[in-house]
Amino acid sequence: MRMLYHFRLPSLCLVVLLFSACGGSETSAPVNVPTAPPPVVTPPSPEKTIAEKQVEAARLLSQATFGVRMQDIDALVNLGPDKWLEQQLGMPASYHLPYFENLQNQIPRDEMWRAHRVEAWWQHSIFAEDQLRQRVAFALSELMVVSEKSNLFDDFEGLLGYYDILVKHAFGNYRDLLEEVTLSPIMGMYLSMLGNEKADIARNIRPDENYARELMQLFSIGLVELNLDGSPKLDAQNQTIATYDQEIIENFAKVFTGWHFNGTSEETWHRWWQNYNTQLPMTAVESYHDRSEKHLLNGLVLPAEQSAYADLSAALDNIFAHQNLAPFVARHLIQRLVSSNPSRDYVQRVAQVFNDNGQGIRGDLAAVVKAVLSDQEALSGHQTMPERFGKMREPIIKATHLWRAFNASSPNGRIELGWPDYFFNQAPLASPSVFNFFLPDHTTPGALAEQDLVVPELQIMTETFVVRTTNFLAYYALWGHSQHDREFSEHDIIVDYSAEAALIDSPDELIQRLNLLLLSGSMSESYKAILLEAIEEAQQSQVPAHEQIANLVFLIMSSPQYAVQQ
Repeated sequence: MRMLYHFRLPSLCLVVLLFSACGGSETSAPVNVPTAPPPVVTPPSPEKTIAEKQVEAARLLSQATFGVRMQDIDALVNLGPDKWLEQQLGMPASYHLPYFENLQNQIPRDEMWRAHRVEAWWQHSIFAEDQLRQRVAFALSELMVVSEKSNLFDDFEGLLGYYDILVKHAFGNYRDLLEEVTLSPIMGMYLSMLGNEKADIARNIRPDENYARELMQLFSIGLVELNLDGSPKLDAQNQTIATYDQEIIENFAKVFTGWHFNGTSEETWHRWWQNYNTQLPMTAVESYHDRSEKHLLNGLVLPAEQSAYADLSAALDNIFAHQNLAPFVARHLIQRLVSSNPSRDYVQRVAQVFNDNGQGIRGDLAAVVKAVLSDQEALSGHQTMPERFGKMREPIIKATHLWRAFNASSPNGRIELGWPDYFFNQAPLASPSVFNFFLPDHTTPGALAEQDLVVPELQIMTETFVVRTTNFLAYYALWGHSQHDREFSEHDIIVDYSAEAALIDSPDELIQRLNLLLLSGSMSESYKAILLEAIEEAQQSQVPAHEQIANLVFLIMSSPQYAVQQ
């Protein structure tokens, strides 16, 4: 008989050395020698215990990966945070498109669909060794947004190829990322730069402004001028200052004319199907490019008669040099990895690294990511500013966390959950619009808004999806473990509680393990007492060990405390 214990869970709260001198002999006059001030000696920091190092490791892994695993905690403790980060930054990239292409050895191409594209994402999020790169690529996918909820839905290879651009450049230079994203035919179709023509008054054609607008507003510099710490600059009337105006948008729109599918010529410009290719970057067709003078940001003027690529390159340089870019990107990465409400100092420190990685290089994302994760606020914000620090866990990352923490597998070696949107209101490259699943400044009326706190992820955590995510956890945590008494199909995703079940007779050790894996060591003493009571009651009722573990995992992962990553 299955016993599922329900308990009232606690609410979320969020030596001195002295020197003296003596002088003179018995017959000499005493000499006054000034006493040197005692040196200030800083006592050495006490050596951290293994338990403390494990907690620090678990916190870093929760920020930098898709889910904490015990073997990763051990590896990080052994290496130390700095070496672990360097190891992750130096790992070769693992790409998504090859996985999808390899599936075609098992499945005919005409039978492949959206679920197989999503499967590639699950495989890399759960099993790829370059976890930090994969997590940053996901963060970038929520910045430089394209979505299948458009005419791109059936172009699985194109969408995966676009995602791989983000994987490729996750630790590269932001300027290179800007250019490859701009020339991506997937982005070109999504924001209508592909096929964008110079003005032709006779045909009532004017350059499309869509990509120009979103590139500035959403991908790079935002709507208002920013200080280095991310706060808005104010004019003499204490009002924010617009980053650009309609005229600048129109001039950038002229820059982004003349691009089409790779291999397109003037003759085939309007016969797009002859050159349809979403893997290769777009081609410039000069006869469709606007060659007039263009006025861009900060007074930059591009001369007339430049080629399409010369204009594009200069325009991207113009955006890349803008003072907003560093705090804009810094805040986004901090929000997606560490904390929704970073202090201005935190944003400024990371932005400074964006502006100069220490070697005079601007836009080095590897250095920026390291700065985000190594900053003192990331390391100790949960202690120094607990009321503001942390972030809501993105719903879909709860799934990757469960499956990584408990070594999920399936009989056929695949992760087949083709519609994660049903449970989480999220799926890779499937946001409802270019504005992502949630806005960076989303908050809720009441206490949060009154304290000027934002909670972006709450925008998609409606009552319906809170219930559906909880049902997902019930299904896979309670009834999806290897010792459950039901038949599994080859498509089932199965977690393994063997390591935890082996500790069932050592409740304190078991709770500490679950605390590390799921809460990064942040479990309160009252919470531990509740779970220890659950273990005691279950053992008195002779509940099998694996069932006890399943109940504990579900209780933790469906709790208010787990909902917040700190």
